[in-house]
Amino acid sequence: MTDDIWKRHEIESPCVKICVVHPETRLCTGCARSIDEIAGWARLSPEARRAIMDDLPNRTAAPKGRRGGRAARLGRRGDAGS
Repeated sequence: MTDDIWKRHEIESPCVKICVVHPETRLCTGCARSIDEIAGWARLSPEARRAIMDDLPNRTAAPKGRRGGRAARLGRRGDAGS
């Protein structure tokens, strides 16, 4: 007797369960896929999913630099007072 009924064939996915879309890049900061890629993932062929996953290491989901913070706020105040 086999347990074929209990085996699941999951779709291969790069998801790491950190699902946050960066507002500038429009890519998920967890897996680097776009919203469209994520939404259509189940409908893609295995070859199309593999092509996307092969490209993911080349993507930058979130810019590495800081967007501002305290130094930027202080700089802006200094400019306004000049």
